[in-house]
Amino acid sequence: MAIFSNALSSPQPSWFTPKRLLGIFCVINLINYVDRGAIASNGVNGSSGTCTQSGACTSGTGIQGDFNLNNFEDGVLSSAFMVGLLVASPIFASLAKRVNPFRLIGVGLSVWTFAAAGCGLSFDFWSITICRMLVGVGEASFISLAAPFIDDNAPVAQKTAWLAMFYMCIPAGVALGYVYGGLVGDYSNWRFAFFGEAILMFPFAVLGFVMKPLQLKGFSPVESRKALTAVSEVKGDSTGTGGMLSMKADFVDQSSNGPSKSKFGYINLDELSQFLKDIKVLLLEKVYVVNVLGYIAYNFVIGAYSYWGPKAGYNIYHMTDADLIFGGLTIVCGILGTLAGGYVLDKMTATIPNAFKLLSATTLLGAAFCFTAFCFKSLYAFLAFFAIGELLVFATQGPVNYICLHCVKPSMRPISMAMSTVSIHIFGDVPSSPLVGVFQDYVNNWRETALVLTSVLFLAAGIWVIGIFLPSIDRFDEESEHQLTNTGSHTTPMTPLLEEKTAEKTESSSEP
Repeated sequence: MAIFSNALSSPQPSWFTPKRLLGIFCVINLINYVDRGAIASNGVNGSSGTCTQSGACTSGTGIQGDFNLNNFEDGVLSSAFMVGLLVASPIFASLAKRVNPFRLIGVGLSVWTFAAAGCGLSFDFWSITICRMLVGVGEASFISLAAPFIDDNAPVAQKTAWLAMFYMCIPAGVALGYVYGGLVGDYSNWRFAFFGEAILMFPFAVLGFVMKPLQLKGFSPVESRKALTAVSEVKGDSTGTGGMLSMKADFVDQSSNGPSKSKFGYINLDELSQFLKDIKVLLLEKVYVVNVLGYIAYNFVIGAYSYWGPKAGYNIYHMTDADLIFGGLTIVCGILGTLAGGYVLDKMTATIPNAFKLLSATTLLGAAFCFTAFCFKSLYAFLAFFAIGELLVFATQGPVNYICLHCVKPSMRPISMAMSTVSIHIFGDVPSSPLVGVFQDYVNNWRETALVLTSVLFLAAGIWVIGIFLPSIDRFDEESEHQLTNTGSHTTPMTPLLEEKTAEKTESSSEP
C-alpha cells in the first residue's frame, strides 16, 4: 500500500511560490500583448503607398507598404492570430484534464516563438497571416489555465487584485508594443520587432518543459488518477489474483507507446461528450452568459482601439509621435485602472453582484469620457478626457474575470476561461478591426469612425447592469467529480498548494 500512497501524493514544487508563479504568468502575458501592440504600431504596421493626381508616387512603409495591403487586409492581419487562439483554446482546456498543464504551456509557447520568428521572415500577405494564426495557437496554451492557477494561490482577501495584476499586462503590453514597434520601425526594419519577441519568449517556452507539475483546484493529478484506477480494479476482483493482473494490464497500457485503437476511440468520445456537457452548463448559467455578452461588446471597442488608435490619432489630431503618445497614455491608464478595479472590488468585498456593479458603473462613465474626448478639436482636451475614460474602462479587467472564475465549479474554470476568450474574440475584436477598416473606407472620416465605435461601450455597460439583478452563487468552494483522492471509503477534495501555503499549513499542524 505504500506504493499507492506515494502515487496518490501530489508532487510539491521546490522553487515556485505563488508570487513567483504570478510573476512568470504576468511576463508571458506581457510579451503576448507587446506583440499585439507592435503589429498595430505605425513603425511596424506602416502605411500604404500613395500617388498624387500628377502621377507622383511615394512608396509605403512597414508591413502595409511592403505587402501593399488595403485597410481591410490590414485589419484581417490584426485578427488572424485570433483564429488560432479560438480553435486551440478549448482544446488546451480539455487536454489539461489529463496532461500536465505546464507541459502544454511549454508546447504552446514553443509554437509561439517559432511563429513570431516566422512573421519576421514572411514574404507576402498569406505567409505572415499563417504565422499570425500560429502565434494565436501558442497563446492559447496558457490563456485558459493561468487565471485559475492565480485564483487558486492568491490570498483570499486579494484574489481580484492578483487577477488585476495579471490582466494589467494587457494594456501595459499593448502600450509597450506601440513604443517598441515604433522605435524598431524608426531605427531599423519592422521584421526585427518579431525577432526580438521570439528571443524574449524562448526562455519561458523552455521553462514550460522543466517546471514541476502543479495541481489545479477541481482536478486530481494524472498520477493519482492512474493509481486510483489501479486500486479500484484490485478491489473489484473478488479472487485477488485477477485483480492484480488487471492492475498490471492497466499500468502497462498507460505506459505503452499509445493506447489501443478501441480505448483511444472511447477516450475521444468521452472527452467530446464531456466537452459538450460543459458547454451546455455554461450556456444555462445566466450569470456567465450576461457577463460574457457584456465582455464581447467591451472587447469589440478595445480591440479596435488597440489596432486603429495610433492611426486615428495621427489623422484626427496630426500626432507626429502617435505610437509614443498612445503607448504612454495606455500604459499609465491601463496599469492604474486595472489595479484600481481589482483593489476596489476587494475593498467592496469580492462578490458577483458587486463585480457587476463595478463593471457597469466604470464602463458607463468611461464610455462618456471617451466619447466626449473625440468631440474635441483640441489635442490637449482630447488627451485629458481620453485618459480619464481609459482609466475607468480598464478597471473592468479584474471584476469581469472574477465572475468567469467564480460562477462555475472549480473543475470548469479552464473551459469557462477558454470559452470566454473564444467568445470575446470571435464576436468582439476579431470582426471589429476589419469592420472598422471597412467603415473608415466608406465614410473616410476618422473622427466619425471613432465616435461610432466608442458608442458600443454604452451597450456593454447596459448588459452588465442586467447582471446586478440576476441571482448568483459563488461556486469556488463547490466540490467536483474530478476533485477526488482515495482515503479509505471516502473522498476528499484536493487543494492546489504552492510552497508558501504548504509551509504555512505544516507549521499550523505542528502546533500543540
